[in-house]
Amino acid sequence: MQTSHEHPFAQYIRALGKGKQGSRALTQEEAYTAMRLILRDEVEPIQLGAFLMLMRMKEETAAELAGFVEAVRDELAVPHDFVQVDLDWSSYAGKRRHLPWFILSALLLSENGVRVFMHGATGHTHGRIYTEEVLAQLGIEALNTWEEVAEHLETRRFAFLSLSQLSPKLNAMMALRALMGLRSPVHTLVRLLNPLSAPYMLQGIFHPSYRAIHQETAVLLKQPHLAVLKGEGGEIERNPDLECLVQSVHLGEKQDELWSPLFEQRHVKAESLDIAQMPALWRGELQDEFAEASVVGTVAVALRLMGKVESIAAAEQAAQAMWAARNKQRF
Repeated sequence: MQTSHEHPFAQYIRALGKGKQGSRALTQEEAYTAMRLILRDEVEPIQLGAFLMLMRMKEETAAELAGFVEAVRDELAVPHDFVQVDLDWSSYAGKRRHLPWFILSALLLSENGVRVFMHGATGHTHGRIYTEEVLAQLGIEALNTWEEVAEHLETRRFAFLSLSQLSPKLNAMMALRALMGLRSPVHTLVRLLNPLSAPYMLQGIFHPSYRAIHQETAVLLKQPHLAVLKGEGGEIERNPDLECLVQSVHLGEKQDELWSPLFEQRHVKAESLDIAQMPALWRGELQDEFAEASVVGTVAVALRLMGKVESIAAAEQAAQAMWAARNKQRF
């Protein structure tokens, strides 16, 4: 495209890419406007690619992420009078070393009265197991409309909406990873969306440095309660073999809490992953201490975030009681 006038989006590319001395991060307001232009298809493909890769090179700031999130939220057609949601659960990384036991954690919470809204994407990284396909094998379908989401939250206290339905534009941008060979800020942005304004958010990241960025972004977005941990594979899943630092925000105040490993020795990774083991574990047909501890340990973090317990020990005890009392005939 040739024009004698500068494109409105060019200023944001220039801010990010004007050399070592001249480049800078975007303000929250600039990030908001830039993302609005992207979502409304008012940028050229070459501009989008340049913008995403420049952001990837410098890494996104909390202010930029907050602006991006606000822009996406303003574009989402979420009904105003929506059913109450307790916990927002994003699932975008996919698993490759272990099965996604965290899915059973979310379902266990829903069985105990917590309304969980889960959203995620599938297929953007080769060789990973994604939440949507696992839920399908458990007989839980991905939903297509907000009306369906509301109905499932009311009747089942759990609903999953794919990013392809939530925001087709963001879904297409995530799919660019195969073309670019790199993740982009979208992979962080989608985790922070919380489209239904749940008061509690859990976040799983892979790179430890992103914990603090999620905390800062939550403060800027005035998110009441958020907890972020280095989850197994980048998902919201506590690895019971490792020490786990949970960094949270509660009404603008940051807190750090260190959770001890649940085992003295690390477990050997399974040679292959069989999704059929997940309902088998739930039914009690499979005995796997690592898997069970992953489920229970993740539930404990959620209970602690939501203020349902007074200590880590109480959270782990309560989560274990929930697991012992689960409806084994559910799957």
